[in-house]
Amino acid sequence: MDGRDLVRSMKVVASAGAAQGLRTVRAAWRRRRADAVGLPPRGAERARVPGSMREVEPGPGGGVVRFSRSELSIRVAVNGSVFWGWDGAGPEPSYAVPGPCPEPDPRAVLEPDKDGGWRVVAERATVIVSRLGAIEIRTPGGVVLRRELPPRWWEPVGGGPARWTQRSEVAADARFFGLGARAAGPRLRDGTYRLWNAGPGRPSARGGATSSLTMPVQLVVADAGTHLVFHDSAWDGTVRVREGQEGAGSGHDRPGQSVLRMDGGPLRCWVSVGTPARVLLAWASLTGAPALPPAWALGHHHALSGSGDEQEVRRAVAGHQERDLPLDAVHLGVGHLDAHEVFTIDEERYPKLPVLAEELRRDGIRLVSAVASSVPAVPGGAVYESGTGEDVFVRDASGAVVRSAAPHGDVVFPDFTHPRTRTWWGGLYEERLGRGFAGFWHDLDEPTSLAAFGESALPRSARHSMEGRGGDHREAHNVHALCMARAGYEGLRALAPGERPFVLSRSGWAGMQRYGGAWSGAVATGWPGLRASLALVMGFGLCGVPYSGTYVGGAGGSASPELYLRWLQLAAHLPLFRTYGGPRAAGGAPWEFGDEVLEHARVAFAERRRLLPYFVTLAHLARRTGAPYVRPLWWSSPEERALRDCEDAFLLGDRLLVAPVLDPGADRRAVRLPRGRWYDVVTERAYEGPAQVLADAPPERIPVFARAGAVIPVRGEDGRPALEAWAPARGRVGGGLVVPDGGDGWAEPEIERYVSRWEGRRVVVEREDEGGVAEPSCPVRVRGLAGGAVQT
Repeated sequence: MDGRDLVRSMKVVASAGAAQGLRTVRAAWRRRRADAVGLPPRGAERARVPGSMREVEPGPGGGVVRFSRSELSIRVAVNGSVFWGWDGAGPEPSYAVPGPCPEPDPRAVLEPDKDGGWRVVAERATVIVSRLGAIEIRTPGGVVLRRELPPRWWEPVGGGPARWTQRSEVAADARFFGLGARAAGPRLRDGTYRLWNAGPGRPSARGGATSSLTMPVQLVVADAGTHLVFHDSAWDGTVRVREGQEGAGSGHDRPGQSVLRMDGGPLRCWVSVGTPARVLLAWASLTGAPALPPAWALGHHHALSGSGDEQEVRRAVAGHQERDLPLDAVHLGVGHLDAHEVFTIDEERYPKLPVLAEELRRDGIRLVSAVASSVPAVPGGAVYESGTGEDVFVRDASGAVVRSAAPHGDVVFPDFTHPRTRTWWGGLYEERLGRGFAGFWHDLDEPTSLAAFGESALPRSARHSMEGRGGDHREAHNVHALCMARAGYEGLRALAPGERPFVLSRSGWAGMQRYGGAWSGAVATGWPGLRASLALVMGFGLCGVPYSGTYVGGAGGSASPELYLRWLQLAAHLPLFRTYGGPRAAGGAPWEFGDEVLEHARVAFAERRRLLPYFVTLAHLARRTGAPYVRPLWWSSPEERALRDCEDAFLLGDRLLVAPVLDPGADRRAVRLPRGRWYDVVTERAYEGPAQVLADAPPERIPVFARAGAVIPVRGEDGRPALEAWAPARGRVGGGLVVPDGGDGWAEPEIERYVSRWEGRRVVVEREDEGGVAEPSCPVRVRGLAGGAVQT
C-alpha cells in the first residue's frame, strides 16, 4: 500500500465508521494481493502490425487475406453486415452474438483492387483491404464511410493477452453516437469514454465518461450514409472520439477520428451500412430480437425507496387510487429482503406478501422485486448454502471463493458465465413467483465491491468459466449482468411459460435486449440530470435496447416542484415510466408537491394512458425490427445536418415528436422540426419543416407534434381502442401501423396497416387487407382539418 492509498484508507475509515471503513480497507488490500498473485506482470512487450500483404484465399462471402505478421478474415453476411477478424478470430464464441451467425452472402465477390489491395463487393457495401492492412467501408456508390487504419498489438514477451489499438477515420461531417448509455450523450463529443461497467457511486449527470452499461458499439451518421460498428471484445478499454472539421486549416477537411484501445480479447468487428432503421434491423438480426415486455410494463410504475413495509405499499397504492392516478406496478428495492439476502423476504415487515400481491393483482397492479447479483457470505443462508453446494461462486487463482465487501457485510458472486450457474440461478425465481412477484429489477449487477482504494470491482484475476473455455474477470466483468439477465429470463420462461418475463437490468452488454430492458441507474437530481435521463434512454435505443427509462426526479438531492413536473412529463413519453417514492427519494408521488403539480401531473398520466396502444405497437415493432421507441430527430432524415446536433427533443416512433422542457422557468421553447408537415397536438396548428418554431410550454404540458398523415392507435374516452388520424398534406398519402396486444402471452398478433388520404373535402382512413381495403377495426377521429395557417 503506497502513501496515497494509506491516506485514502484513513479518510474512508473516518467517514464510513470504524467497522465498515476497516472492511473496505481489507477488501481493497485483499483484491490487490489476489491480483498480485493471480495476474503475472506484463513485463516487456513487443509491438506488432500486420505487415505487408502476402496472399489471398477466397471463401464464402469474402475470404482470408494473409500478411507477413497476421491474417485477416472477411465475410459479408446475408443480412448485409460485414465481419472481419484478425489473427484467426471468428464471429463465435460471442456473448453478443447468440448464434447461429448469419450465413455468408453467396453473391459477395472477392476481387483485386487497385494499388495491390483486394476488395469484397456486396450489395450494400464494398470492403477494401490495402496492402498494409487498412480497411475501408464504402457505399455501393464508392463513397468512403469508414477507414480502419492497420491495427497495432502489444504482446507480452512472456506470453499472455495482447493489448491492441484500432484507429479509425470517418467523414468530416460525421457525428458519433452509442457506446452504451452515456449521460453526456447521445451524441459523443470529443473525449475519452471508458468501456468498463461502473458500479453505483455518485449519481450521473451530464458529465463523466463512465457508465453502468457500456458497449463497444458506435452509430455514425454522415451525409454519405449511416453505419454501425461493433468491436466484439468484452475486455476493459477506452474509446477516444474527435469529431471532424470541414475546411480545417489549409482548406482541407479534417476527418473524424475514433481510437479504440483494448486490454485484450479478439480484434474482430461487425459493420452494418444503410439507413438508421436498416442498421438497427441488421443489429437485431445479429444480436437477437428485443424481448417483448408484458403489456402492463408499458404503464406506470412506482418504486419504493428504503426498506419500507407492507403498510407503505398500501399507502402508496391508496394514494394513487384516491386521486384517480393510474398505477400498474409497484417496485420493492433490495431493502425488502431479509438481512439483504437475495430471494428472501423480511417476514416482519411483509408478513403476508402473497396475499398483498394477490389483492394488488386484482386491481391490475403487479409487484416487482429487486434482485441483486451478490449473495451474503453467511453460513446457514439458503442461497449461500445452495450455491456452495452447487459450486457456482467465483473463485480466485488459488481456488478460494472470492469475497467482496458490501455495506451489510461480505458477499460472494455467482459465476454467470457457467451454464450450470445460470440454470441454478434461474430456478431460484420460483421462490419470487411463489411470493406473488410478477417482474424483476436487477440492481447492483455490475458487479462491485466496496474498496478504500483501487477499483470497486472483483479482482481482475478472479476466475470464470466463460462457457467452459476459462478466463478471468478482465473479460467477464462487462458480461456479468448480461449473463445474469439471461439466467433470470430463461428461468422465468421455464417457470412461467405462458407469461412474458419482465426483467429490467441496471448493467449489461451488447445483446442484452434479448432478455429485457434497462434502467439508467441513479441520475443526479437537478436540471442537468433531467437532460441526462433523456440522453441515456436515446443512447440505450441506438445500441439496440429499446425498452428503458430512469427515475422521475433523480437521486441524490431534492427535486423542486417544477423540476419534478417537467421530469414526469418527459417520463410519461418514455418506454419505462417509473416514479420513485419513499423517505430517501429525490422524487416522490405527485401529490407530495402540491395541488398545482398534482393537477398538471394528471394531464401527463392521462396522456400516457391514452397512448398505451401506441406504446404496445412500438413494443411489437421493436421486437420485429429492432427500432427503438425513442429515436433522435435525425432518424428519418439523417441527411439533415441540423438534426444531428439536436438532443433536446425526440421522435416517439415515427409519428410523434416530443419536445420536453429541460430548463427552469421556461413556458416556451424552440423546437426543430424535421422535413414535412407537423401539427401541434393541442392547438392543431400546422407547421412546415424543416424549420425551427417557438412552441408554448405552459406548466400543464410539454410540446408534442404529430406528423401529417399519421394514423396512431390510442385509447378512446370510453377506454376502448380508437384511431387518431392527422390530416395529410393535400396531394399526399399518410398512414400507420397498429399491433393489437390481447395480453401478456406469446401470441404474435397481426399487424394492421392503415392508409389516410384526401377524398374530395374529407380525409378517409382505410385498413389495407389481403383483398384490398376494409373499414378500420375501431372508431377513427380525424384531426388537423382546421389547424390555422401553415407556418414556414
